[in-house]
Amino acid sequence: MPDFLGIDTSNYTTSVAVYVSEENRIYQSKKLLPVKDGELGLRQSDAVFHHTKQLPEMIERLYSENSLGNSSVVSASVRPRNTEGSYMPCFLCGEGFARSLSAIGKIPFYSTSHQVGHILAVLYSVDRLELVKEKFIAFHVSGGTTDCLLCEPDGNDILKISEIGTSLDLKAGQAVDRVGLMLGLKFPCGLELENLANNSDKKYKVKAVLKGTDCCLSGLENKCHKMLDDGENPENIARYCLDFIAETVISMTDEATKIHGNLPLVFAGGVMSDVIISQKIISRFGKASFAKPEFSCDNATGVAIYGYLKSMGEI
Repeated sequence: MPDFLGIDTSNYTTSVAVYVSEENRIYQSKKLLPVKDGELGLRQSDAVFHHTKQLPEMIERLYSENSLGNSSVVSASVRPRNTEGSYMPCFLCGEGFARSLSAIGKIPFYSTSHQVGHILAVLYSVDRLELVKEKFIAFHVSGGTTDCLLCEPDGNDILKISEIGTSLDLKAGQAVDRVGLMLGLKFPCGLELENLANNSDKKYKVKAVLKGTDCCLSGLENKCHKMLDDGENPENIARYCLDFIAETVISMTDEATKIHGNLPLVFAGGVMSDVIISQKIISRFGKASFAKPEFSCDNATGVAIYGYLKSMGEI
């Protein structure tokens, strides 16, 4: 059976993955882009530079550490989302390599979005790829998005994605990193913030700020600043931050299901790897799909799976 290579060069991670369909197994290699202490991210020009340097290293590592054959398909994420005007220069790194490999090896090249990759990574992780043939609600919650999405089968592109709701200001991942830096943590702050929150001696009952199906998160950062100024300990500030995000996602899900019914629920993106958040969502909705941690944060798994689905005609 053929192997399927996927490449994702997002704003903070260089990722490559090979899906070996005969084994139903993903082999992957990834590396965060370096961010200076105290900074919240990278300029696109710096991200492009680091991807250009790291991508060959990740591919060399992937193939030297595993017994992989030549891929018969190569796919890459070429934009953040499947929407008009969605563009970031960092995705040119993965796209350029994938297109070159396609031309040299005379193998098919398929392009998709970073967001589709995240969603497919969850479906692979929980062994529910059959959902691409159904309608479901997905969340993509990360540093650049806090999106509630209606996903439907698409005969041309596997998934047709329509926005149900989004954040009108700060994104959840941005809130996590801003609060984390406020507390002296290192970017990206998600895991350290969760570890802090696990030592909190308080649990907060918070109310999400919604406007229809959209949310607002800027008040979360302001509240955490005030808590810090008032002398609240870092553990409780971290807990408040994560409780607020969890309640926001829960409230957005409630609104989405009122409109579209009780469809399957899929939660993707790095913020959804947080156990405090995911457990709150599961306790509210019961059966919901979350990826394993290695398939939740930025990775190329879903991009490789996209190439598999396209080439196999499973759309």
